[in-house]
Amino acid sequence: MSFHNFALFFHLLGVITWVGGMAFAYVCLRPAAGVLAPADRLSLWRGVFQRFFPLVWISIALILVSGLGTLIKVGFGQAPAAWHLMMVVGLVMVGVFVNLWMGPWPQLRQAVQDQDWARGAKALNAIRQRVALNLALGAFNVATATLGLAF
Repeated sequence: MSFHNFALFFHLLGVITWVGGMAFAYVCLRPAAGVLAPADRLSLWRGVFQRFFPLVWISIALILVSGLGTLIKVGFGQAPAAWHLMMVVGLVMVGVFVNLWMGPWPQLRQAVQDQDWARGAKALNAIRQRVALNLALGAFNVATATLGLAF
C-alpha cells in the first residue's frame, strides 16, 4: 500500500463521516424530531451533537492531515487547481464548525441544562444554519473532487 492509498482512505473516511453525518441529521433526523415537544427535541439534539461533534473533530484531523500530506507529497505547484480550491473550502468549513462549537453549541447545552426551551430553540436554529452551510460547502467539495465542477 502506498502513501496515496492510505491518505485517500483516511481523507474519504473523514469526509464520509462529517458530510454524511450532516446529511443524515439535516435531511432525516431534523424532520423526524420536529414532531417532538421542545424539551424532548432539544434534549435529543444535545445527545446527538454530544456524540457527533467529537467525530467531526476526528474527521477534521483526518481530512486536514491527509489532504495537506498529499499536497506536500505531490507538491503545491504540481497539484491540480481543484485541490487548492477544495483546501480553501475545507478550511472555511472548519471555521464554520469552530464558530458553531464555540457559540451555539455551548448555548444549546446550557439551555437544555437550565430547561430554557426558547433559548435552546434559538441556539438549535443557529446550529441548523451552520450545518446547512457546511453541508452545501461539503457537497460542493465532493462535486469538485468527483465531477470536476470547479474546473
